[in-house]
Amino acid sequence: MLFVLVACGEKRPAFTNTDITGLDYAKGFSLKDHNGKPVTLESYKGKVVVMFFGFTQCPDVCPTTMAEMAGVMKELGPQADDVQVLFVTLDPERDTPELLRQYAPAFDKRFVGLYGTPAEIAQTAKEFKVFYQKVPGQTPDSYTIDHTAGSYVFDKQGKVRLFLRHNQGTAPIAHDLKLLLS
Repeated sequence: MLFVLVACGEKRPAFTNTDITGLDYAKGFSLKDHNGKPVTLESYKGKVVVMFFGFTQCPDVCPTTMAEMAGVMKELGPQADDVQVLFVTLDPERDTPELLRQYAPAFDKRFVGLYGTPAEIAQTAKEFKVFYQKVPGQTPDSYTIDHTAGSYVFDKQGKVRLFLRHNQGTAPIAHDLKLLLS
């Protein structure tokens, strides 16, 4: 007689991006949205949250990531209303709430820019293990910022699930967000 043992347990989705379910960091934040309202990860409970760290004067990674996420939202169709994209500034000196209010929604009206004091941004970046460093420019105001170029994704319960690689196209991201939305 032949017995087959089947592993019991939770079936894990077949994500195309890096599954970071269960990691002991990226647990949350306490910042302000571009309208000045204090927000935390709990503020977006019930939605799949995509969180990207960048700065509005970024010449390449930030606008391409935001444009890619706008494409993902189009690809998701009506399901996009259950996704919240958050753009966290790493440049609180230049990225004012007014500038963030113009920048993030320019890609998709549902996108929200988040900011805080330099100390709050540093704490949030540390919690998410996001590297960032100011790189001097020709003038004191023309600096740039080197930073981690990926996004974190949280499920509807607020648990971190995925790390999205930069510049992969919309299809793999939409695929994974659909799994979390279902």
